Amino acid sequence: MTENDPSAHDPAAPRHPETGQQPAQGGWAGNPYGEQAQPESGGAPQYSEPSYHAVTGADPSSSAYGAQNANPWSAQGAQLPSGQTQQSVYPPPNPYGQPGTSVYNAPAAPQPKRSSGKLLAGVALVALLVGGIAGGAVGYLTGGTSGPASNALDAPKPAQQTGNAPAGSVEAVAQKLSPSVVELQVSGQQGAGEGSGFVISTDGYILTNNHVVEVAANGGQIQAVFQDGKKAAAKVVGRDPTTDIAVVKVSGVANLTPVELGRSDDLRVGQSVVAIGSPFELAGTVTSGIVSSLHRPVRAGGSSGDQTTVMDAVQTDAAINPGNSGGPLANMAGQVIGINSAIYSPQSASGGQGQGGSEGGNVGIGFAIPIDQARRTADTIIKTGQAVQTYIGAQVKDAPQGGAELGAITAGSPAEKAGLKAGDIVTKIDDRTIDSADTLVAAVRTRAPDEKATFTLSDGRTVEVTLGGQPVQPN
Repeated sequence: MTENDPSAHDPAAPRHPETGQQPAQGGWAGNPYGEQAQPESGGAPQYSEPSYHAVTGADPSSSAYGAQNANPWSAQGAQLPSGQTQQSVYPPPNPYGQPGTSVYNAPAAPQPKRSSGKLLAGVALVALLVGGIAGGAVGYLTGGTSGPASNALDAPKPAQQTGNAPAGSVEAVAQKLSPSVVELQVSGQQGAGEGSGFVISTDGYILTNNHVVEVAANGGQIQAVFQDGKKAAAKVVGRDPTTDIAVVKVSGVANLTPVELGRSDDLRVGQSVVAIGSPFELAGTVTSGIVSSLHRPVRAGGSSGDQTTVMDAVQTDAAINPGNSGGPLANMAGQVIGINSAIYSPQSASGGQGQGGSEGGNVGIGFAIPIDQARRTADTIIKTGQAVQTYIGAQVKDAPQGGAELGAITAGSPAEKAGLKAGDIVTKIDDRTIDSADTLVAAVRTRAPDEKATFTLSDGRTVEVTLGGQPVQPN
């Protein structure tokens, strides 16, 4: 498949901000920058009907692609034959290639919101009944004792909390970031949904996921809801389906509080992180966890034009749910180190997400776009109105013995200029091991155009490649 291949297969992962399969063996996948070919089937995924969901709050039942086409990296995408995955890392004339299967749900028409009052009342009733039974049992057991009774209700209230939250605590991170996190309510001809975003400038630029706002990209509406309840209209400045990043700007507001951006190139597995967003329209929700893994190749993005995203994800066990898409993942200094985008959610025996109106929820495996990549893309969008994709200009598929095997090389591309040939198998880029086609795609996309990278091939040769860049035209 190609780096932007709309028909690319999903890898089996071991899927909003809404957020895998085994690669298919054989043939070359379509390359939005090269020729398109047909995938072949292979082995079966190790998970039980796995599904990766983009964590937006859009109604999953409205997907134009149907539940029976479940995509392991999306809320509802295509379930492709398993085996080795084909991909292409690089562009020919059309950066989007032929239409394939969207890895994100097409947003549905807005559904009436169900009041949680009855549910809460039911929970309260259960708690009341349990409390009454327990109280009766305690009274029976202690009714015969002597001495004065002690009642917590008679005790004075403790002193009210004063002072600032302890530095480095989840509380401190929440206090610092919450004023900068917004709920994004979007609507368009294809439906409506909601997600999250965060302020990156005092004059109203907000960073989020492409799949959060794409439904409103062509004549739709976006409304940002701030922590204090204020609302402001927003419009899309630019978006990039290939990295699942978008920038919107609100109007009629000033002196906003931007976040502090951290860095994702020095993250460590096990370090604590905090996620903030609007899961299931519960704005301002704060959860915490750790960095579970780094450099996880994940296909978890797309657009209505079926543009597949492969990101070099930060994996976390902080609770992320539909509606968290586009919200920040922060370190304990309150610096944003990722954009929450996808979750892994095994499908149920009844068919999993997308059937019966169900929607995947948190199971402790979430994925965020590294902020270093997001920062570069957002900066380019704000300055030029469009994103630039990094590429080498070659089709690629999983090599049977491991690594990424190159297919057709685009004339005049960085790959051709570097002397790479069809059939070459890439096993490393600089110090990073390349064990699959998705890993190669992710490794290239995290780098900036014009960077030099050393490719190690399976025969021991090393080739220096100067990476290329080309503008991305969203659908």
